[in-house]
Amino acid sequence: MTNLLVMKEYIKSFYAKYEEFIVPVLKFGLALILFITINSRLGYMEAINNPALVLVAALLCSFLPLGVMLFLCGAFLLAHVVALSLECTAVLLLAYLFILVFYLRFSGKNHLVLLVTPLLFVWKIPYLMPLAAGLFGTPAAAVPVVCGVVLYYVLSYVTGNAAALGAAEADSMLQRFRDVTSGVMQNREMVIVAAAFAITVLLVYGIRRMSIDYSRALAILVGALADIVILLVGDLIYDANFSIGGVIFGSIIGAALTLLMQFFHFNLDYARTEKVQFEDDEYYYYVKAVPKMAVAAPEKRVKRITTQRANQGVRRSHVRGKSGK
Repeated sequence: MTNLLVMKEYIKSFYAKYEEFIVPVLKFGLALILFITINSRLGYMEAINNPALVLVAALLCSFLPLGVMLFLCGAFLLAHVVALSLECTAVLLLAYLFILVFYLRFSGKNHLVLLVTPLLFVWKIPYLMPLAAGLFGTPAAAVPVVCGVVLYYVLSYVTGNAAALGAAEADSMLQRFRDVTSGVMQNREMVIVAAAFAITVLLVYGIRRMSIDYSRALAILVGALADIVILLVGDLIYDANFSIGGVIFGSIIGAALTLLMQFFHFNLDYARTEKVQFEDDEYYYYVKAVPKMAVAAPEKRVKRITTQRANQGVRRSHVRGKSGK
């Protein structure tokens, strides 16, 4: 534990020292991963499936706010879907409208949550996001999580039916639009996952705000269990065809990663909890103070021995040897 705390202090000091360089590098890496993932999973428009364009867009995102990265990701997605089908484009625009209305109305600053949620689905660990959003955010974080879920399932439907959508006849455009819309809206898996993630965010936030020992660890555990139960019950009722092993294993990995993030964010020492009472003219206060667990990073001391000092030391030892004789 001590070694982990020392490593945490090293990381914090390193980040504080080089923050102005680390943040652009991290933003560049995230943008690069997002653009490459979009092009590799869709790739219907060859003009933007260009490494040089991806690098330029990622470099642009590294020095600009996250809102620019969100806008460019949306533009990349829309361009690929336009090249595939006009009906899918209309459905994606409806999804954008849904996100615009709810996301900007309730949680217009959680760009990172909205960007990373679909990416975690691609990496098969989406259960990390509701736990992390509830632990480090506010109840409003449930909105970008749900929007990210909707966006992922819309794109998943498009990629899963790309061959049929691209080969359909032009005279059935209205029918194709109805098919795509119904295919997305009647996706029971999307509805269950969105509801489970929203409830998990609210549950984790509510528990971690409680004045109990190890509230954050308890919030992660209860949130992961609640997520599993809601998904499996929804699968049992609506036959959504969830992978039981994938849900359980993914939730365990998500909980472990969230605990690791919590440790590096801050770790509390409940063994030294103090309860203080004081008053003023109008109120009497009961305060519970829990100190943060931290250790000072050991400082490296380098002792320089010059040639002159070394020679003086040799002469002194030689004189002492003679005097002893």
